[in-house]
Amino acid sequence: MSSGFGQELDAVSLARARRGDRAVLEALYARYSRACYTLAMRVLGERAAAEDVVQDVFVRVLSTIRDFRADAPFGAWLKRMTANATIDVLRRNRRFTDEDFESVLATMTDGGGGESAADAWLLLRRLPARARAVLVLHELEGYTHRELAQMFGQSESYSKSILARALKRLDGMMNEAGDRAETNDAV
Repeated sequence: MSSGFGQELDAVSLARARRGDRAVLEALYARYSRACYTLAMRVLGERAAAEDVVQDVFVRVLSTIRDFRADAPFGAWLKRMTANATIDVLRRNRRFTDEDFESVLATMTDGGGGESAADAWLLLRRLPARARAVLVLHELEGYTHRELAQMFGQSESYSKSILARALKRLDGMMNEAGDRAETNDAV
């Protein structure tokens, strides 16, 4: 059984959701809201902003589910809608800040990621918001550079360049952290 955006939506439930069946719409929220929240958190790094994205996405689902063609899985459609909503937040907040990062770390490490997950997210946190978004959407969520170009309204080379610089910066931060650890061990 798959989880997150990979969960299948049967044709009967989809038809009922298109008709506005409240029980099915509530079940869709219960089934997919955590995946939407996780994606928004990864990109935005702020709990309140991620919650707002989930709310916005499901309000949009209510008004657009009738237009869902089902030529791709429902989860993929919802994932794309969530990614676009997070990018819209980044566009509105050119200099996005993460004021509540302690609670974000708690949320991430509660999933069993432990100390290494916290370290990784601390490094990601140090990246500029757009670089973090491109890195998360490409490396963790599997979006292609073509899809990212469309989402950001840029060329494919834009996302490739942002990704390359983000990876280089992360590599530098990891080397710096490793050098500090070696220095501390030597003392």
